[in-house]
Amino acid sequence: MGVALSDGTVKIYYEVHGSGPAIALVHGSGGHHAAWWQQVAALRDRYTLVTIDLRGFGNSDSSMPEFDGQDFPGDVVAVLDAANLTDVLVFGQSIGAVAALRAGLARPDRISGVALGHSLGGIAHPELTPLVAADRAEAVKLPVIDRLLSREFQEKEAAKTFLFQQQGTFNVAKMADLRNLTVGGPTLDEVVASGLEVTFLAGEKDAVISPATVRRAHELLKGSHVELIPDAPHSMYWERPDLFNAALVRIRERLSAKKAKHP
Repeated sequence: MGVALSDGTVKIYYEVHGSGPAIALVHGSGGHHAAWWQQVAALRDRYTLVTIDLRGFGNSDSSMPEFDGQDFPGDVVAVLDAANLTDVLVFGQSIGAVAALRAGLARPDRISGVALGHSLGGIAHPELTPLVAADRAEAVKLPVIDRLLSREFQEKEAAKTFLFQQQGTFNVAKMADLRNLTVGGPTLDEVVASGLEVTFLAGEKDAVISPATVRRAHELLKGSHVELIPDAPHSMYWERPDLFNAALVRIRERLSAKKAKHP
């Protein structure tokens, strides 16, 4: 475990587990570093797993009067600098995908690829932005828990569902408090020009962002990859860790193979 300084003063908590090619995991609005227990236990024998608490979440500094999404990419970068990691795959879950993408664009010396989990990462595009908004308008009609986990899982896995909900009680920042989360997002041209390898990872049963929207983003972002997983909801990492972990391995291995071919 460690503490990195973001913006020189903000304490960002992180943990490093295992060894091998690096994967940094950036949580969503209800999570923190401990959300990845099913990933760390399964993958630490093959990879270096870095789990991060963004400011306002988990053990990181939560003393600021407001939480600005524009600060989150710097929190990710501060951790990678403190841990002195390079050739990192940064996976961002939901709102964490916005931080992951911007961190990747800012620091190609440390980040080789980004996986956008159940999100388009705040990409600004005249076709994609309305699609994301329309998906979200449908999602907010559902109870929050039904947006994140399937009803079947809630009924069969009451204990894991309860633990999932309890995660958020450790966070000071709430979704409603987060300002400027997707303001000033990168354009498709900016992402392509950066050379950053981008993968969209989502579930076919995601209630927050539709598979059609994710597929369209992949079609429009030249050179991107897509992993659309059947029978997986928005919080795939929690409900279907078997499917999620396998996809994460595929993405990391593809990135490593590319690095070996073009060092």
